Amino acid sequence: MNYKRYRLNLVLKALDLGRGVNPKGYMIDEIWQELAKAKYLQWEHASSKLSWELQSLKELACETALKEEHFLDDSHPGSFSDEAIISHMKQLEVLSRVFKEAGEADIPGEVPDYLCCKITLDILRDPVIIPSGVTYERTVILQHLQKVVKFDPVTREPLDHSQLVPNLAIKEAVQAYLDGHGWAYNTN
Repeated sequence: MNYKRYRLNLVLKALDLGRGVNPKGYMIDEIWQELAKAKYLQWEHASSKLSWELQSLKELACETALKEEHFLDDSHPGSFSDEAIISHMKQLEVLSRVFKEAGEADIPGEVPDYLCCKITLDILRDPVIIPSGVTYERTVILQHLQKVVKFDPVTREPLDHSQLVPNLAIKEAVQAYLDGHGWAYNTN
């Protein structure tokens, strides 16, 4: 599995290098799409495995141990009480809640707005910031400038492609988010 991760990291590095050479290139978007598919499939596999492991651990180890403890307590005369039953039920509820929360930690949700392009609402891949302070996906704002008009979509002030500045802080935030939420690679 480390070899696959290594290859994905090489593709990611190639994508970054390609952006530097030709940020408008159609191949950059195709590389991103393929990388996103691979990363999503990687997450899907790991998530399924984790879910199965959590369920197995819960059922086989923890619940069985609690039931055996309860059974042993009941095997002694006079040890059977409502308190013991209530305590046992509370422990099972806590156990269920802990495993539910652990399983939900990796359930797909909404990507935070600050990590998304203001025009497409997709997660940013190559974020750039414009003079008004708004961050867009590079290819999207370049298409806007080329096809629509050369102005800032928010302020309507004149805007030229030379004013686009890579937003490295958001790029790092997006990567950190994707590293922890592989489901966000899903481009469908």
